[in-house]
Amino acid sequence: MYLFPEFGRIIIVGLMIILPIGLIYRKAGFHPAWALLVFLPGFGLLLIFLQLALMPWSTRKDHEERL
Repeated sequence: MYLFPEFGRIIIVGLMIILPIGLIYRKAGFHPAWALLVFLPGFGLLLIFLQLALMPWSTRKDHEERL
């Protein structure tokens, strides 16, 4: 019973991390499930930044096609 408040805090902090990253992925044109990479130990956040920085975004392609 004593661990339940800690588990609740873990869930809340996890959602506070994963929801904004999922929204960024959705706006970038990727599936929001990629936000789960943040929970990989060690280099998960680095993978997210590299993926968002190096992969072509669908919105950028649309903008280039209009020019």
